[in-house]
Amino acid sequence: MKKLKPFIWLFLFGSIWGMNEVFLGEMLYRDEVLNSSVILTVLALFILSISRAMINKPGSSALIGTFAALFRLANTAPSYCHLLGIFILGLTFDVFATLLIQKDEKAPLKWGLTGAMSTFGNNALFALLITYVFRYEYWVIGGFSKVSQHIFISGSISALLAAFLVPLGFLIGQNGGIFVKRRPRWSYVGTILGSIALWTMALFLG
Repeated sequence: MKKLKPFIWLFLFGSIWGMNEVFLGEMLYRDEVLNSSVILTVLALFILSISRAMINKPGSSALIGTFAALFRLANTAPSYCHLLGIFILGLTFDVFATLLIQKDEKAPLKWGLTGAMSTFGNNALFALLITYVFRYEYWVIGGFSKVSQHIFISGSISALLAAFLVPLGFLIGQNGGIFVKRRPRWSYVGTILGSIALWTMALFLG
């Protein structure tokens, strides 16, 4: 059971991220809100930073991205473009967090740098893959101008916001980790109940 506890937390964070994509994401794209992807990216990085501060292990953030993608796939119409974006964001954050952040280290500058670099890495990798490898029609039609806009314009806005929000997420996560260590039984019960509640809500509201 002890080995399963980190996965329970990761599943909860993935479910929170997935819930955000399903409901807030669908609303933003339906209403054609400007820079919808920026809002979703920054919120996702905030969630990832909280979780990484609590469980700072290589692969944990990529696993959260996988859980978030599965949540979205299970609770809304398939959109492989968005599923790819979710997974890539979790993966890029994982890479930079693993390279820059040591366990339990208090380093706001590194936290902010992790957020900014994850944003640019995510936007670049996603735009290039979806346009030139997977050949998704919407992106192919937009061509290089759409790719460059996503990397340099949306990426810069997201990176600036992430440089402030990611350190805040790490601070929240570190304090949350202290609570978990002090109240492990109650925290894990709450984690399981929270995950069940999120999936149930998505089932009835979707």
